[in-house]
Amino acid sequence: MSIIIKQGENLTLLREMRSDSFDLIYIDPPFNTGKRQIREDLSYEDRFEDFIEGFLGPRIKEAHRLLSPTGSFFLHLDYREVHYAKVYTDKVFGRDSFMNEIVWSYDYGGRSKSRWPAKHDTILWYAKDSDDYTFNYDAMDRLPYMAPGLVGPEKAARGKTPTDVWWQTIVPTNGKEKTGYPTQKPRAILERIIKVHSNPGDRILDFFAGSGTTGEAAAIHGRECVLIDSNPESIAIIKERLKMWI
Repeated sequence: MSIIIKQGENLTLLREMRSDSFDLIYIDPPFNTGKRQIREDLSYEDRFEDFIEGFLGPRIKEAHRLLSPTGSFFLHLDYREVHYAKVYTDKVFGRDSFMNEIVWSYDYGGRSKSRWPAKHDTILWYAKDSDDYTFNYDAMDRLPYMAPGLVGPEKAARGKTPTDVWWQTIVPTNGKEKTGYPTQKPRAILERIIKVHSNPGDRILDFFAGSGTTGEAAAIHGRECVLIDSNPESIAIIKERLKMWI
């Protein structure tokens, strides 16, 4: 099991990699919010003139090339661009390869008084081959029943499987996971994806690595992982976070 960390422009690095070499690819790219994302001393500009065709599109094409025949691709965005990204990704992977729209629901931040507050992200799952992909049903974490007395002791003890709507709080401000990275995602989200959609020893790629959450989840569960980011501050956070595995 190894974790490889690469600093550089991801598209250039992706084009140097061997085709069919990763079993799972997850990316959490910039959301094109039009704002500067700031958290503590870290920040980045989240604004693109041609986000889908010019920026994200070529990287989605590389993700398709790099996936193994039984691999899966997860694209994490929010309401601003996810619908446009889905149309584009359908063209790259084929509409039959679209497997699920997963909604990550949370509850934090301000509440608008002029529209319904946006409190979810969307994660699109594509399988390279919709007839042959990794899906470890038994590796799913289980959830408690709301009314355990109605389902019987055996089912209550086992718990129920998650649906395509995942409730998970953000990384707590004072939590052990917190790195200070502006858009850090909870490790529980990545652990669920990695356990179900890959096997021990598989190779995982995240080329918008950010704070390194994908790498930590991969290492904990015995997967190899390649992390790419262009931001030297991000690379420093990742190396500190994953120092016991690199």
